[in-house]
Amino acid sequence: MPFKYGIATMTEVPMVFVQVETEVDGRPSWGVSSDLLPPKWFTKVPDDPLEQEIADMLRVIHHAMAISKIETPSAFATWRTIYEQQAAWAKAENIAPLLAHFGTSLVERALIESVCRATGQPLGQALRDSTLGFEPGAIHPVLAKRTAVELLPQQPLAKVIARHTVGLADPLSADAIPVGELLDDSLPQSLDQCIRAYGLRHFKIKINGDLDADHNRLRSVAAVIEQHAPSDYAFSLDGNEQFKSVGEFHNHWASLAADAEVTSFFEHLLFVEQPLHRDIALEDSVSDDFGDWPDRPPIIIDESDATIKSLPLALALGYAGTSHKNCKGIFKGVANACLLNARREAGHTSVMSGEDLCNVGPVAVIQDLAVMAAIGIESVERNGHHYMAGLSQFPEAAQQQVIDAHDGLYRASERGWPTLDIRDGRIDLGSVNRQPFGTGFELDLSAFDEIDHTEE
Repeated sequence: MPFKYGIATMTEVPMVFVQVETEVDGRPSWGVSSDLLPPKWFTKVPDDPLEQEIADMLRVIHHAMAISKIETPSAFATWRTIYEQQAAWAKAENIAPLLAHFGTSLVERALIESVCRATGQPLGQALRDSTLGFEPGAIHPVLAKRTAVELLPQQPLAKVIARHTVGLADPLSADAIPVGELLDDSLPQSLDQCIRAYGLRHFKIKINGDLDADHNRLRSVAAVIEQHAPSDYAFSLDGNEQFKSVGEFHNHWASLAADAEVTSFFEHLLFVEQPLHRDIALEDSVSDDFGDWPDRPPIIIDESDATIKSLPLALALGYAGTSHKNCKGIFKGVANACLLNARREAGHTSVMSGEDLCNVGPVAVIQDLAVMAAIGIESVERNGHHYMAGLSQFPEAAQQQVIDAHDGLYRASERGWPTLDIRDGRIDLGSVNRQPFGTGFELDLSAFDEIDHTEE
């Protein structure tokens, strides 16, 4: 299914796999990571050709791989070395940090899996003890006297709530789907069908900054959710970086919230995600503008969370928190969770959301859910499976590996290929939490006919 996000509509997308080999305490091990290569997210430059953006993503991945032949005391120390070298290279090459550390994160994910695999530990345990060498204070100095044991959940979440994205072009009801766009793949297509099929209760609604269009879209979305979802539904609003100032978004928000047709709907709001364009979202003036809007909803950053310094700066300006996405970095995200938990202990409003619609199997979504469980994020944007027909595009051997390792997370569709198993609006993480960093199988990359087996 086409997915419209921000300035782009995705109809097809390449996927990359990274494999690393390590030696952990003298024993050989390995790990795999994976992600889609989504144009127009890491750098929202309208005129850049898609081919160039994909090439830029591959470039930062290859560079992160090239600087990864190192020996350090721990996975965390390895990550810090790679992060610092990648950042220095990106600055010299004028590459945006968000894009540069996409490469860092892919190496980091595979590295963490390799250590968890070598030690036989799931992620949550490896973060809380000394297995990975994680130190929250090494990223956020204010946490120098705090430990992961204090600041992270004692047990990973057994389930998370799937927060279903309502894209700007998604059909809201079955009868609104044009005949020529009807899909016959056994999966629900429209919003009302998805709510009934998965028992959805949390939603992420995208707005595009056009006031009339956003009013009409919100009224329509609200009507479908209120009719079909449980009464305890909740939603987040994604501003898609559409606003050039706090004042502009304040006026937009005031108009939407004053709409009598959605007044009761807005009582279910969780937070607003990244309404301001990344070019101005962390400017000093934002602090004064937020000060003039004391009754604002909780607003978090997403695309602006590009470096380890982004969240502390955002909090100082008046933001309520940030999102976690594995593509922005695991150790960074875990440290951010620790920082927000410490602030919550002190009585501050602190929000950390789980995001990243582009996470799909057979690897990325499993690793991402493992992190969400370990840091305790209960509401997680999760519907890459909604835009792709499960794991139907992968070799049958890989499909079977996922089903065998993750019964309860995936189920066989009516057509036989695995699809994410969402029941009562929730995703069961039992299999994820039992495996070393979630995956629990050795993916046979040689079975992927069209994969680029470039080696560094």
